Amino acid sequence: MSLFKRNTSVIDEVALDKWDETVRKKKKIRNARRLMRLSVATMAAGCFAVLFLLPIVLTVTNSFMSASEISANYGQVFATSSTGGKVYISEKVNLKFIPDMVSFSQYITVLLKSPEYLFKFWNSVVLVVPIVVFQLLVAAGASFGFTRYRGRMKEIIFFLYIILMLMPYQVTLVPNYLVAQWFHILDTNWAIWLPGIFSPFAVYLLTKYMRRIPVSMMEAAQIDGAGEWQIFRRICLPLCKGALCSIAILIFIDYWNMVEQPLILLSDAEKHPLSVFLSKINAGEIGLAFAVATIYMVPPILVFLYGEDYLVEGITYQGGIKG
Repeated sequence: MSLFKRNTSVIDEVALDKWDETVRKKKKIRNARRLMRLSVATMAAGCFAVLFLLPIVLTVTNSFMSASEISANYGQVFATSSTGGKVYISEKVNLKFIPDMVSFSQYITVLLKSPEYLFKFWNSVVLVVPIVVFQLLVAAGASFGFTRYRGRMKEIIFFLYIILMLMPYQVTLVPNYLVAQWFHILDTNWAIWLPGIFSPFAVYLLTKYMRRIPVSMMEAAQIDGAGEWQIFRRICLPLCKGALCSIAILIFIDYWNMVEQPLILLSDAEKHPLSVFLSKINAGEIGLAFAVATIYMVPPILVFLYGEDYLVEGITYQGGIKG
C-alpha cells in the first residue's frame, strides 16, 4: 500500500513538473508575442515620427544654407517662366539636410538688416495674445454659467454653440465681414479680436470639462457659506487648471497660423501677421523664407513644450477629486 502511494506521489510530481513546464512555455510565448507587437508598434511610431519631423528638420537645416546653395538644390522648384507661370521640372530636386557650409546670412538679414520681418512677427503677437487671454476669460465665465444653471433655454444656446463650432471658419467669414463693416472696425485689429474672443471652441470644451466636477463639492461649499464667486474662483478654476492650459495651447496654435481672417478683414498689408507674409515671399528669397519659418516655429514649440504636461492632463483628467 505504501509502495502504491509512493508511486502515485511520484506520478503526481512528474505531472506537476510537466504542467509547470507547459505553463512556463506558454508564458514565454505570450511574452515573446507581446514583445514582438511592442517592437512593431514602436518601429511604426518611429517611422511616422520621422516622416512628420522631416519637413521641420529640412526647414531648420536649410535656413543655415547660403542663397546660392539653396538655388542650386531647389532652383527648379521655385523657377518661373517668362510669362510668370511655373516651369516644368525636368531634373530631380536635391533634398539636402546638411549644408555644405553653415551660413547665418539669412538670420542676419531677417533680424538685423530687414526689420519688416520682425514687424510682421510682432503683428502676430499683438493679434494672437489678446485672443488667447480674453477667449479664456469669456469661456470661463460662460462655462460656469452653463454648468451651474441648467434650463431648456441654456441647453438650446449651448447646442447653438456646438453648431457654430462645427462650422468651418470659411462659412462664417462673410457674416463676420458684414458685422465688422457694420461696426466700422474693418482694417483694424478689432475685426480679428472680436470673432476670436467670442469663439465657441473654448466655451464648449471648458463646459464639458467643468460639468464633470462633482455637484456635491459645490453644494458642500454653499453649505459652508461660499457664494457663486467663491465657488467659481476656489473650486472650478483650480480643478480646471489643466483644461485651461490645454485650451490656451490649442487656441494659440490655431490663431498663430491664421491666414484667411487677416487677408479678408485687414486690407492694409502693414497689419498682416507673419503667417500671411510668409506666403508672399518672392521666389528669389527662398533662403529668407526658411529662416523666417524657423523663427515663426519657435513660439508654438516653446508653448507646447512648456504646457505639454498640462495638455495631457487636460485631455485625460476627468474632473473631480484626485485620489
